[in-house]
Amino acid sequence: MLENYLPILVFLIMGAIFGLAPMLAGFVLAPHRPDSEKNSPYECGFEAFEDSRMKFDVRYYLVAILFIIFDLEIAFLFPWAVVLDEVGMYGFMAMVIFLAVLVVGFIFEWKKGALEWE
Repeated sequence: MLENYLPILVFLIMGAIFGLAPMLAGFVLAPHRPDSEKNSPYECGFEAFEDSRMKFDVRYYLVAILFIIFDLEIAFLFPWAVVLDEVGMYGFMAMVIFLAVLVVGFIFEWKKGALEWE
């Protein structure tokens, strides 16, 4: 019974080795020469000028929603296109409804002005 889990254990150990070994090698072999430039706060090429707890503009969230809309669309369209012959009209209509929901989200983004930057 336990011999069935040996490949999983080997997989987990090898994954941990391949994940931790580069980090440990970088920590041990990398030069440690911090200076004022390396230790300074960095924000988009210039010094930070406001508190880190400030509120974000709503456009950041709208762009995130926009990314999710297009990411979901692409993630579901490719597999659906591959099996379109097998799913038939039911699968086609399900994808039409799915795309209609995404179009509603896209129109919401457009109306809110997430696609326009000053």
